[in-house]
Amino acid sequence: MSSHHTNPRSLLNAATRSLIERVQRAGRPPMAAMTPAQAREFYDIGGPMLDLQPPPHVDRVENLFISARDGHPMPARLYAPQQNPGGPALPVLLYLHGGGFTVGSLTTHDVLCRQLSRLGHCAVVSLDYRLAPEHRFPTAVHDAWDALNWLHQHGESLGLDGSRLAVGGDSAGGTLSAVCALMARDAGLKLRLQLLFYPGTTAHQDTASHHTFAEGFMLDQATVDWFFVQYIDPADRQDWRFAPLNAPDHSGLAPAWVGLAECDPLVDEGVQYADTLRMAGVPVDLEIYKGVVHGFITMGRAIPDALKAHADAGRALKTAFES
Repeated sequence: MSSHHTNPRSLLNAATRSLIERVQRAGRPPMAAMTPAQAREFYDIGGPMLDLQPPPHVDRVENLFISARDGHPMPARLYAPQQNPGGPALPVLLYLHGGGFTVGSLTTHDVLCRQLSRLGHCAVVSLDYRLAPEHRFPTAVHDAWDALNWLHQHGESLGLDGSRLAVGGDSAGGTLSAVCALMARDAGLKLRLQLLFYPGTTAHQDTASHHTFAEGFMLDQATVDWFFVQYIDPADRQDWRFAPLNAPDHSGLAPAWVGLAECDPLVDEGVQYADTLRMAGVPVDLEIYKGVVHGFITMGRAIPDALKAHADAGRALKTAFES
């Protein structure tokens, strides 16, 4: 790994370096200096400006609500290709957005979900799980798991095949996806794939890459710390539902596709997780995208490498659902 690199900025590709320079010139305040509500608004407006314009077309986009265990109606959005009347039900990916369990929404990940539906030839249900600090750990875990079970049991009401199910997400959503895959195994719910874009997997941010890429690579150490203060008590950080690397057993899990960014504080723990799954006999497809930073998959307008990652993830979904 590049984690011990003496000049980590030299690893950035041209498009990523240019984006970071533009962001730094704009002098935007760090999220840690905002309230959670301000940070959410900032991300909802600013995030999509870096993504593909116009958003890719999908045949069916539908807003719905999925009920959580406490009765809370979770907003969700269904993306699906054209279905032939009387044709087979569509396989479905539950998508869990990133944003440090504190920011992010259906809006910030709209383009990515359209891409995954189009390229994966499947339905995608994007979930607006509850965010911290209003809803701290483990609410997001419960919301994600409740939605996965709902799709398994009630997907047919939307023309979806609840027996051909995958879970995926980026960053904090990748953490939630890895955790859902562990819970699915324990509950006997068979998933076709866990699709993990730069997931957080460790209890503490102390890998080499966290030091190497602590500042100036889009996701700063201060922001990571701020997210986790909002989300979780120090006493809970060893819980595998926050740090899936801490799960006692990783055998028997759904196959994983893991997509990482080379210049990302989270890259080392992503590699560690992929290695841990492989050692436990889980099929793993690991892609490390060179010269890019955390969050690049929702920056397709600024960082063209996002399109390759979309295509790779779409292919993984398509293959998993066909098998």
